[in-house]
Amino acid sequence: MSESDGSVRVVGTAHVSAESVREVEETIEEEQPDVVAVELDEGRYSQMRGEEPEDLSAGDLLEGNTVFQFLAYWMLSYVQARMGDRFDIQPGAELLAAVETAEEHGIDIELVDRDIQETVRRFWDRMTLFEKLRVVGSLAFGITDPRIGGVTFGLLVGVVVGPLLGIFGGALGITQPLLVSLTGGALLALVSGYLLSEVTFRALEDDALALGVAGGGGFAVGAVGGFGLGLTDPLVTRYLGDFVITAVGSMTLGLGGGLVVGGVVAALMSVFLGSGEPADEELEAFDPQELTDSDVVTAMMEEFRQFSPGGAEALIDERDAFIAHNLVALREQGKDVVAVVGAGHREGIEGYLERPGTLPPKETLTGEEESLLPWGKIIAVGITGAFVAFFVLLAMAGVENRFLLELFAAWFVVNGVFAAGLARLAGARWPSALVGGSVAWLTSVNPLLAPGWFAGYVELRYTTVNVGDIETLNRLLDDQETPIGELIRQMFAVPLFKLIMIVGLTNIGSFIASFLFALYVLPAFFGDIGGVAAVPELLIDGAQNSARTIWGWVA
Repeated sequence: MSESDGSVRVVGTAHVSAESVREVEETIEEEQPDVVAVELDEGRYSQMRGEEPEDLSAGDLLEGNTVFQFLAYWMLSYVQARMGDRFDIQPGAELLAAVETAEEHGIDIELVDRDIQETVRRFWDRMTLFEKLRVVGSLAFGITDPRIGGVTFGLLVGVVVGPLLGIFGGALGITQPLLVSLTGGALLALVSGYLLSEVTFRALEDDALALGVAGGGGFAVGAVGGFGLGLTDPLVTRYLGDFVITAVGSMTLGLGGGLVVGGVVAALMSVFLGSGEPADEELEAFDPQELTDSDVVTAMMEEFRQFSPGGAEALIDERDAFIAHNLVALREQGKDVVAVVGAGHREGIEGYLERPGTLPPKETLTGEEESLLPWGKIIAVGITGAFVAFFVLLAMAGVENRFLLELFAAWFVVNGVFAAGLARLAGARWPSALVGGSVAWLTSVNPLLAPGWFAGYVELRYTTVNVGDIETLNRLLDDQETPIGELIRQMFAVPLFKLIMIVGLTNIGSFIASFLFALYVLPAFFGDIGGVAAVPELLIDGAQNSARTIWGWVA
């Protein structure tokens, strides 16, 4: 049967436009096609019809990127939901209208889009690490108070700079008495801030104000009493060793400097980004009818294409081809088709319909793409080999087994405490936190085994997570009246958000622990074997002894 026996009319719509709903209904009634094809997959179709979304299984989480795919899907759906709320139209209403109109006239319905999980997975995988950070950062800074963004950036700077000051501080004029005062001031500030928070959160209704008063008061007490007057110096020097003083003092100095940098960043963000909310006149000047020229999500991704071609290709170009494959198949069956798709897809789909020979093979639009060299696995194996070789070579160099066991135990404990502690901070149950903490040391041995996956795996034994949680989170993010403290508590009550935070903070805890261990703990241990400078010599001796042993076996 030739292609001319069937036909396809593509109706490009905006997913948040009321005019699109009317256009879809009128086109189907006028055309009376054999098939109405809609830009939906089985999962979104079921959810649109009010069926319960599929739960996230614990096994899926161990695939690694599941939570990040949820995060990516959340980012996309949040933008579209906000546009829908602004113009009082349900996102995807025109797709539902197409389905209902087809049912009223007894017309067959075809779901021609690629599975949303496949699309989001490929969207996430196609982006580079730097692109992912830029996307998340841009979204966060776009919807968050600049002060929060600035403080967060400052804390990240402090976490990196603090350990470096501990190692190279002497060359920069940072003396031990200064570190003693900084340590005493930090500890006094923490204790004072905690005691003040117990009072302020009970006395003040505004959680943000209570937190500000407690934090500011704690900082003032620590700065004046601990650092300025040195009231805590005798206690610090008596009960804390040089290692703890150097670690806490340098980290305090790094975080302090980081917060200064964060303040500058927050000020610049306030100047260049403003409050993040569009002005009333901008909203009034924005005509929702113009949305028929561009699908909301696609328009956002076209903007994103300039710094993430791979992500945009997975979200837009590949779906154009996938949908066109299905439409060409229907046309070749002799069907007259009305295809309802986002306007951003219309041009690409019509191009393929006119020139079907240019369509890429359909099998290349699904499944996982394997690169010629799996660099992630190669790097992971290399790190694992280096970790094992480090301990083996030290043992072959004659380093006592007791020293190696103590070093490994310290590695295990430091990683476990940070990972489990941050998991608990995110609301993980004790079994989840302990499992994440117990495998955290593996992160540096094999980066492909993130402890957050295991903590999340156990957490899913106690809770249920599905895509429907995203709608709840979108409603919470749109709430402009609830105090920030209460809003955060409500978000943590949503299983998906809680799971993302548990997985993320467990991994962050392990990463921070690995970083601090290498900069703080290792130098302290190496003092027992001649210092850091002696380690390369020991590794060379171990390699030579290993070579002699192997040669002895061979010979």
